[in-house]
Amino acid sequence: MQIGRKNVHGKGGVRFKTPYTSSKKKAQVRNLVTELVLFEKVTVTRSMVKDVIKTFDHLVTLAKKGDLHSRRQAASILKNYHVEDKPEALTKLFAELSTKFANRNGGYLKVYKLANRKGDNAPIRLLTFAD
Repeated sequence: MQIGRKNVHGKGGVRFKTPYTSSKKKAQVRNLVTELVLFEKVTVTRSMVKDVIKTFDHLVTLAKKGDLHSRRQAASILKNYHVEDKPEALTKLFAELSTKFANRNGGYLKVYKLANRKGDNAPIRLLTFAD
C-alpha cells in the first residue's frame, strides 16, 4: 500500500498525468487516414483536419511514385483493416487512388463544415476526395 502523493516527479511534481499522449494522436490519425482511403469520406473534429490532410497527401505522393520502398513506407502508416467487399487500404491506394490523382499536384481532399457535435459542441468537418 502506497502512502503519499501519486504521479509526482521532481521537486514540485506533476499532480496528474495527461490522458492524451502523442502516441494516441498518431494512432488516431492513422485510423482516420485508413478509413478515408477505404470509405472515401470521414468525419473528424476541426483539430484533426490538418494532421489527416498532411498524412493523406504524403500517402498519395508515395502511391504516385509506386516503387517498392514507397509501398513499404505507406504500409507502415496504413492499418490493415479487413472490410467485406472492399480491397485492403494499401491495395486501393496504389491501384485506384494513384491513377485518380495522377494529374493533380496536391489538394486531394475537400473539407466541408458540418453542425457541431451534440455532446461536447465540438466543430465537425467532413473530408472527401476532390473531384
